[in-house]
Amino acid sequence: MKIPLYQFDAFTRQPFGGNPAAICVLNDWLDTEIMQQIAAENNVSETAFFVGGNGSYDLRWFTPEVEVDLCGHATLAAAHLILTLLEPNIGEVRFHTSSGDLSVTLEGELLSMLFPARPPIPIETPTLLADALGAEPLEVFQSRDMLALFEKEQEVRDLSPDFGKLARIESGFAVIVTAPGNEVDFVSRFFAPNAGIPEDPVTGSAHCTLTPFWADRLKKSRLHANQVSKRGGELFCEHLGEQVRISGYVTEYSHGHIFI
Repeated sequence: MKIPLYQFDAFTRQPFGGNPAAICVLNDWLDTEIMQQIAAENNVSETAFFVGGNGSYDLRWFTPEVEVDLCGHATLAAAHLILTLLEPNIGEVRFHTSSGDLSVTLEGELLSMLFPARPPIPIETPTLLADALGAEPLEVFQSRDMLALFEKEQEVRDLSPDFGKLARIESGFAVIVTAPGNEVDFVSRFFAPNAGIPEDPVTGSAHCTLTPFWADRLKKSRLHANQVSKRGGELFCEHLGEQVRISGYVTEYSHGHIFI
């Protein structure tokens, strides 16, 4: 079987920046086990698979180890593929996913996604969290992911987590660390060792939580964000109540095929 495979860098205007995502274009669904093996072979943070046409697609996402319920950067990359290469005249694509219907629009070169808002609630700081992160957060919150708040951007940049210890904390899917930004509204990093992603370069789904969190704290609905991983990424976010708009750029890296 010959399957088209693309790899794009999401949330960046530069090659080798942002978050790499692999995208497989399918005529029909493969067995879940096969898709998981493909994702493991690709060995990027997420591989997206979609089936469909005429602006409407079923979409699934896999890390190298597990299927996930929501992935922003691979959705952005899949939308870029459809809206610029496969169906360049439609302007908007709708994805049907395990997290509901997601729409992505193209405005110039900027892609905008509507995702569900996932505001966090305050929780007690887990006993091992400061030791695992290497620093004590100001406050801790929980949504799908645990969110640890720090006072300054440099604290977030300087963290060097112990991923073995972090994996032992019941954090939901992952741990987000965040702080006010020096030149943007906020910065973040994202650690998901239990999903095979010690640190994700740029995480769209984390901003389903970060956007309502910072919108409430900063009393503004439009936010400019940087994920300050080694590769780095830029996101433009807007809080819309029950939804968030997450926007970014995509840079094409490779086109080809896989054979299974």
